[in-house]
Amino acid sequence: MDLARTLTGLDGKGYGDYKRILGEHTLALPASQPTTARLLVDRVQVDPFAPPSLMRVILDRDPARIPDDVLADTAGRIATGDFLARVIARTARAQAGGERRSPRRADRDQPPPIAIGTPGQQVLERTSAVLTPAEVEVRITVDLPASGRRIRGRQAAQLLTETLPGILADALLALDTAALRAHVRLHRDQLHVQSRLADLGLVAFVGHGAILPRRSGDSDLPLQRGAVPFRSPESLRVTLELPHDPSLPDSTADRQVTGMGIPEGVTVIIGGGYHGKSTLLRAIERGVYPHIAGDGREWVLARRDATAIRAEDGRSVASVDISPFITGLPSGTDTRSFSTTNASGSTSQAATLIESIDTGATALLIDEDTSATNFMIRDARMRRLIPASREPLTPFVDRVRALRDERGVSTILVAGGSGAFFDVADHVIALDAYVPQDVTAQARAIAAEDPTPPTVGSPEATPAVPAAAVPTFTFPNPAVRIPDAGALRPADKRKFARARGRTSIQYGREDIDLSAVLQLVDPAQTQAIAHALERLADDFAADPQLSIAQALVRLEERLATGGLEALSHHRGHPGHLARPRIQEIAAALNRLRTLAIRTQAADSYGGSPA
Repeated sequence: MDLARTLTGLDGKGYGDYKRILGEHTLALPASQPTTARLLVDRVQVDPFAPPSLMRVILDRDPARIPDDVLADTAGRIATGDFLARVIARTARAQAGGERRSPRRADRDQPPPIAIGTPGQQVLERTSAVLTPAEVEVRITVDLPASGRRIRGRQAAQLLTETLPGILADALLALDTAALRAHVRLHRDQLHVQSRLADLGLVAFVGHGAILPRRSGDSDLPLQRGAVPFRSPESLRVTLELPHDPSLPDSTADRQVTGMGIPEGVTVIIGGGYHGKSTLLRAIERGVYPHIAGDGREWVLARRDATAIRAEDGRSVASVDISPFITGLPSGTDTRSFSTTNASGSTSQAATLIESIDTGATALLIDEDTSATNFMIRDARMRRLIPASREPLTPFVDRVRALRDERGVSTILVAGGSGAFFDVADHVIALDAYVPQDVTAQARAIAAEDPTPPTVGSPEATPAVPAAAVPTFTFPNPAVRIPDAGALRPADKRKFARARGRTSIQYGREDIDLSAVLQLVDPAQTQAIAHALERLADDFAADPQLSIAQALVRLEERLATGGLEALSHHRGHPGHLARPRIQEIAAALNRLRTLAIRTQAADSYGGSPA
C-alpha cells in the first residue's frame, strides 16, 4: 500500500475511514545513505476527539549507531530508551512549533500531533522506545488531522510520510553518542549508589552541590537563581566509590561522590519556617528515582522502597490492622481489621503507614505539615488531662522506636513546631537558610533537661487493654489480606481502568484518588497502575485464595520477565507507560472503594504459594 496515495485519497471522507491505514507501511527516512523504516499502525482513533492513534516505527540499529556497550545491561537499556524518548520528544516539539508558527498561546501550548510521551526529570523505565540487539522500536501517538469529522487526507499524508520521517532522521540518524553514553553512565552510577545504601546502613544520600529547591510549587525544574548548593555536615559526610567505567580515560578511573548520608534509625529534620526542611524531604522522596543531568538532584538517592506517608481525610480503608496506633474505640470497633469509607486524618495516616510497611517499606518519610497532629504527638498537658486509659490513639512518637526495633523500619521526619521527637531521635539535622547542621547532641541535651513525660514504653503511654489481648510485639506480623471474589470485577464495570492525569484512575464507576500518593511523578506511571489493577483483578478472579501480598509478588515477577508490555491489554503498541513502584500499585489498590477484604492469620493461611 502506498501510504501517501491512500491518505490523499481519503481526503474529505468520514473520519472512520482512517481505519484503512491499519497495518504495516514502509517509510523512507531522509539521510545521506538510503534508510527505510517500518511504520505499524496498531490502532486508529475512532473520531477526532478520541485518544490519538497508536503507531510504532521500527528501524535497524546500525543507522542509528547506538553503541553495544550502552545496551549491555538492563540499566543501560532503560537509560538508552529514556534518552531516545527525550530526543524524539524534543525534536517533535520543535518540528510542531516550526510548522505552527502561531503567536497565540493556545496554539503554542497544544501538544504536537506526533508524540512519544513527556519524560520528566526522572529516568524511568518506559514503553516509549525499546531496543533489541538488531532494532530500535519507537512507540508514538499520532493525532490524525480532521476538519470537523472529515479526514484531512493531504495533511495526514504530509504528517506521516514527511514530518514523521524527518523527526526520526533528525533524532536517531544524527544521534549524539557521547551524550548518550554520559546519560547511561550517570544512570548506572546512580543505581549503584542506591543499591549500596542498605549495605552501608544508610536510608538516603544527598550529594554535595545538589540544588534542591524547585522553580515553583507546580514545577519540577531546578531553581536557577538564588539556590544554595547543598553541603553536608562533617559528622554525616560520606564518600562513595563509583564503579569503574572502561569507556572513560584512565585519569577518571577513580571516581567518587561525596555528600550527606542519612543513617538508619529515626532522623528528625528541624529548622525555622522557609529554611528548607520540607524541600530536603521532598528531594529525598523523589530520590527513589534517578534524575537526569542538570536537574540538581542527580545525587539525591533514597532506598527504592522508601515511602512518603501523610494524612488523607476521607480515604477508604479495607481491613487494615491499625491497632498499634488506635485501639479501644468507644464504639467497640475492632481496629485489628479496620474498615471505613471515610477515614479521619489520624486513622488514614495510621492505615497508610501500616499498608506501607506491609508492602515492604524499610523507610518512612513524614512531614508534620501534612500529618494529623494527634497521630504524631500528644503533649504532657493533654496526657495529664486525658489519661491514656481514656485515649484510643497512641501517637507515632510513642511507636517510632518499636517500628525501628521490631520491623527494621527507619523514619525521616520533618518537625518544625515540636521537640517531642528529640527523646527518640537517633539524629537531628537543623536547616538554617538551606544549610544543614548536625544538632543531635544539643537536641539530646535539651531532651535530658526537659524530658517529655511519660517515657516511651511506660504504661501511661499505652492504652490499657485486657492482659490476654496484649501482643508480644507492638507491630506483629501482618494478617493475610485476601480480596473477596469479584471485588475488583464489579458487575457494572464495562471498560478497562484508565488514568485521568497523574492523580486519578477511573475504575468502573469509581475514581481512585491518588493525590496523596506523593511519589507518583508521571501520568504514564498512573496509566501503568491502571493496567496493573486489571492484571491483579484477573489473578484474584482466577485464584480466590490469593492474597494481596502474593499477587503483588506475581506482578513484580511479570514485570521483571515481560516488561511493562505485560501490563497492557493492547496488542502491538502498549500505550505510553512508565514503571511505577510496587508501593504505588498497592496504594491504588488499597484506595479502591469497592475493595472488600477478608483477613486470615499468617500461621493459618492455606492459600496458594506466592
